[in-house]
Amino acid sequence: MGKCYPTVSEEYQKAVEKCKRKLRGFIAEKHCAPLMLRLAWHSAGTFDVKTKTGGPFGTIRHPDELSHAANNGLDIAVRLLEPLKEQFPILSYADFYQLAGVVAVEVTGGPEVPFHPGRPGYPVTKLPKLSSANSFNGLVSLKTCFIMLGGDRPYVVEKMRLNNDDMADLCCYQLKLLFRAGGNCVDKYDPPPEGRLPDATKGSDHLRDVFGHMGLSDKDIVALSGAHTLGRCHKERSGFEGPWTPNPNVFDNSYFKELLSGDKEGLIQLPTDKVLLEDPAFRPLVDIYAEDEDAFFADYAEAHLKLSELGFARCLMTGMRLMQLLLCLIAGGCFILVFFSRLVRL
Repeated sequence: MGKCYPTVSEEYQKAVEKCKRKLRGFIAEKHCAPLMLRLAWHSAGTFDVKTKTGGPFGTIRHPDELSHAANNGLDIAVRLLEPLKEQFPILSYADFYQLAGVVAVEVTGGPEVPFHPGRPGYPVTKLPKLSSANSFNGLVSLKTCFIMLGGDRPYVVEKMRLNNDDMADLCCYQLKLLFRAGGNCVDKYDPPPEGRLPDATKGSDHLRDVFGHMGLSDKDIVALSGAHTLGRCHKERSGFEGPWTPNPNVFDNSYFKELLSGDKEGLIQLPTDKVLLEDPAFRPLVDIYAEDEDAFFADYAEAHLKLSELGFARCLMTGMRLMQLLLCLIAGGCFILVFFSRLVRL
């Protein structure tokens, strides 16, 4: 079943394309592709398929989430990207961070990962109080909410710049007041609890547990592990030191080749890397990817797309259900008004 993505304005789509061009130059100049990819992954990898919380919705810029042990050093990425983000205020942070991850793979020679905009973003600022000065009334604000949350037929009113984070914040707050219970989409605006990301010291059961909570498969686990071809470990952040491959700024299948060749001086293999060789379901995929880079690229692009969109489509469905509920409430209210007006006449 294909996904139904929210409609964004022409202005928003143009901003995405321009931002992508800017990110290419920025990441290449700063040599920060591994850091950008890690930021996108850690933002998305908190999704829990059962509770429908966490995921790639920009919450990683919240201080509470940035302080998680697994996110050590990612405050650097957030600060590094902020001047560029300021050039594109129309883009949600959720889209911006995932776009940076896609570009990081591309500029280092990896596969092209499809990107679909429209993720609602989490504004770090406190939810605004609803008053006549800062709120929209009636269906106008609700239309805005369903644009951000991905309604059945989203409205596009460019003059109101409905795709910014502050508007999403206000809308979700109003929805909470309306329905007295945060729906799945609204819950995504809360930073996830610590402990949802992989622990490099553990084994295959742990990997399956963590990625299983995201709804990802064994093939996704191995393919995504191949992105360790980029970057290195820093002792002050993870307790480990060194790169996985001789050229940590090139995205290729050398991670799998190095994994099969064994330990080498100057290179690192984490416990979560070595279990890919030991597990009977993981090992055949390692052999395939080491031999066939095209196969690795194809599976990686598919897995990265899944990761970057965890909870995205479900958020659309929730928006539709909320719209249906709203229509029922309106219809019910009209019925009550008609009923009581007839009683008064009697």
